[in-house]
Amino acid sequence: MKHSGKARKAAFKILFFSLIAAGAIWLIGFVISVIGAIMGVIAVPVLIILWVLFALFTLYFFRDPTARPPAEANLVLSPGHGKVDSIDTTVEPKFMGGTCQRISIFLSVFNVHVQNAPVSGKVVFFEYTEGQFLNALRADSAVHNENLLLGFEAAEPRGQKIGVRLIAGVLARRIVPYVQVGDEVTRGERISLIQFGSRVDVYLPAGAKIRAKLGDRVVGGQTVVAAFD
Repeated sequence: MKHSGKARKAAFKILFFSLIAAGAIWLIGFVISVIGAIMGVIAVPVLIILWVLFALFTLYFFRDPTARPPAEANLVLSPGHGKVDSIDTTVEPKFMGGTCQRISIFLSVFNVHVQNAPVSGKVVFFEYTEGQFLNALRADSAVHNENLLLGFEAAEPRGQKIGVRLIAGVLARRIVPYVQVGDEVTRGERISLIQFGSRVDVYLPAGAKIRAKLGDRVVGGQTVVAAFD
């Protein structure tokens, strides 16, 4: 599938820079060890163990499973992996054009952070907004935090609007989109990556029948969250 492996590349990039930082720390420890040789003997293995633990967690965090979307027509799939903690009605004027339904999914640091296309269709809206980095558990994080709003024009039912807002959290400091306006996507295709804990909101027109329930654990590109008759 398209964009496969991008999350793993991001993980190796972080590990590369962390290794440089670890080397700098070791060098400082080495200088200190000139004064006390015992200090150096203790510092080196501790530093190695800490970096190995960090590397294992980073590779785990940036795991990127291939989605297996269902074949049924007129479905809206979860774009993110996490827990549904809010289902409500809101106003999204920029893409949805007003009142719409919203499903909000919280992604903890233990969830997959690659996002998937909720429908097959075309990317017709793309707006990045700078902001704060409030805890993504807070409901107002969608309003105040750094976020990226993607708008999809569905292929089935043709012309239906589906919005996806990617929201950075207190640890997530970078949203990496894989798509741009004009791109054609297929249901379940990788569309973005949010680095560390965050939130994903799905905006749906009034005619969509929501299937998700509060507390549901959803899988990006696989779990059905809504459907059209």
